[in-house]
Amino acid sequence: MTTSNFCEVIIIGAGASGLFCAFQLAKKGKQVAVFDNGKQIARKVRISGGGFCNFTNLDVNASHYLSQNPHFVKSALARFNQWDFISLISQHNITYHEKECGQLFCDNGSQQIVNLLAHECEQYNAAIYLRQHVDKIELLEKQKFSLLINKKIWHCQHLIVATGGLSMPALGATPLGYQIAENFGLNVVPPRAVLVPFTWRENDKFYTALSGIALPVAVTAKCGKSFQGNLLFTHRGISGPAVLQISSYWQPNESIEIDLLPDQNIIETLQKFQQKSPKIHLKTAISKFLPTKLVEIWLQKQFIQDGTLANISKVKLENLSNLIHHWQFYPNGTEGYRTAEVTLGGVDTNEISSKTMESKKVRGLYFIGEVVDVTGQLGGYNFQWAWSSAFACAEGIVNGY
Repeated sequence: MTTSNFCEVIIIGAGASGLFCAFQLAKKGKQVAVFDNGKQIARKVRISGGGFCNFTNLDVNASHYLSQNPHFVKSALARFNQWDFISLISQHNITYHEKECGQLFCDNGSQQIVNLLAHECEQYNAAIYLRQHVDKIELLEKQKFSLLINKKIWHCQHLIVATGGLSMPALGATPLGYQIAENFGLNVVPPRAVLVPFTWRENDKFYTALSGIALPVAVTAKCGKSFQGNLLFTHRGISGPAVLQISSYWQPNESIEIDLLPDQNIIETLQKFQQKSPKIHLKTAISKFLPTKLVEIWLQKQFIQDGTLANISKVKLENLSNLIHHWQFYPNGTEGYRTAEVTLGGVDTNEISSKTMESKKVRGLYFIGEVVDVTGQLGGYNFQWAWSSAFACAEGIVNGY
């Protein structure tokens, strides 16, 4: 026989947005219960940023986010911004450091952020239930939900879906959030894996010999979006910050253009070499700027021909320039959700209030964090969206918006 419990607010998902929302509500006196299918809270937080959690960025604005509605993020980001989160971690004596492009990381590991979330929930009596499986959700009447969780019935006035996306299924990712939205008649923008490495096509697999080599590049998608940063050659394809960034803007069957020497013009550089050292060989000259192994592969594949710079023709120079500055790389695909940092797509922002994260169709139903069609670029933006959307949701419930 099932038992029935009532809790004013139920949150599905004990990740960054779910836990943050839970203690924001609890400290304002709301009765909150958080349910998660995992054995631990905040599993993605623990492993993020190489174990140091890139929890926000010094420069946060709407231009760093992808969504079918590019303005949707503005309201939440304005009401709880990066400085607000920095203030919170300072209260918990969490020290941090800045890496490139304003990215902020914990000095002593991501567990500090997990501990912050757990401590705040415990302090304000937000209950957390782990290894919980949601089997059924029904709307009984206006603003009253019935949930069947581990054969127990729960009722609530406010139901918050903070289930995340499909990335990293080994950490428990499921499509539950999308299913809940669709069951209540909300549109879901088809999800796909982003911030993810690309894989080789069969005829490019000779590049696996470069596995482990990294170099600074500029990458550009067909839509015109471009990023500079490191590219890493792997056994499976290409990775690195620049590649992960551009993966959010790449479409299947498209190429991406890679500039292997974004800070110089190879023709001008070699022409200067010609004047000073005309007898130097092409291989020797370009190996000063690019990995020797890469140059050797190009020679083996006859993409370039060696010889002295004095004898290199204008046509060969232009062909070399195209190879270096305009490499048209056609990915076979991506590594998929297994290694993707986030999921593009999700619950359609047209279905949700940008002020409160509440469904426009179903009163009392909210969606926050990665489950929504809002995806940040690499650099702490997705965590900031988790904090900001959670805060907006909690504020809306507390103030009765």
